[in-house]
Amino acid sequence: MHLRDLNGYLQELAESNNRPWFIMNKPRYDILREEFLQLVTDVIAEVGKFDPAVKFCNPKKAMFRINRDVRFAHDKSPYKTHFSAALAPNDQRRPTQAGGPTYYFQLNGKGELHIGAGEYIPPPHRLKALRNHIVEDAAGFKKVLNNKALKARYGTIREEDGKLQRPPKGFDPEHEHIEFIKLKSFFVWTDIKLNLNKPDELLPLIVAGLKDTLPLVKWMREAKVEESAE
Repeated sequence: MHLRDLNGYLQELAESNNRPWFIMNKPRYDILREEFLQLVTDVIAEVGKFDPAVKFCNPKKAMFRINRDVRFAHDKSPYKTHFSAALAPNDQRRPTQAGGPTYYFQLNGKGELHIGAGEYIPPPHRLKALRNHIVEDAAGFKKVLNNKALKARYGTIREEDGKLQRPPKGFDPEHEHIEFIKLKSFFVWTDIKLNLNKPDELLPLIVAGLKDTLPLVKWMREAKVEESAE
C-alpha cells in the first residue's frame, strides 16, 4: 500500500482527532482502508501457507475499526491513530474476544510496524488454561521460549500488560516458570521502523515476523479449556 500516504494521514489524524476533520478527509481514509484490506488479504494468504488454521480467516473481520470506544475512557479522542488487524482461525471468536492466540500487526503514524502474536488479557477461562498448560507442558513451554527465531526477533513474553505480585491460587511458587504463570497476558511483540519509500518490503516483512511467532501460537492452541469453564 502507499505507506507514505498512510503515514501522513495518520499523523494528521493524531493532530486533529475529531469528527469534522475525519469527515472532511473521508475520501483519503476510504482509499487507504481499501489498500489496507488488500494488504490484510495478502497477509492471510501468505500466513496460511505455514499455518493453514488461518487460511480462511475473513479479512474484513480481521481488521479493527478505526473508531474508538470512549464510553469508559479518559481519552475521548474518537479515532485510533493506527490501522491494525488480528488473524485467527476461521472458527474462532472475533479477535477482540480473545478466544485464542492471534497474529497481530498495525501501522502507525510514526512509520513503524508493530507486530506480534499471542493473547492480550484473555478472559479468565483462557488465562487459567494457559497457566495450567505451562505446568503440564513445562518442557514444551521452555522449548518455545528458547526458539532461536522467536527469541531473536521478540525476546520473550512481555510483562507490560500486568503481572500478579503473588502466584495465583493453586500454583507452586517454586515452579520454574512461575514468573510467566503470574502474567495476565501472553503476548510477544516488537516495533520495526519502516522504509516508507519501499512499500514492496512491507508484506514480506509482516509475513516473516508472524512466521517467527508460530511456535508460540501452536503451543498456545494446545491449551485446553475445562468444559465447565466455557
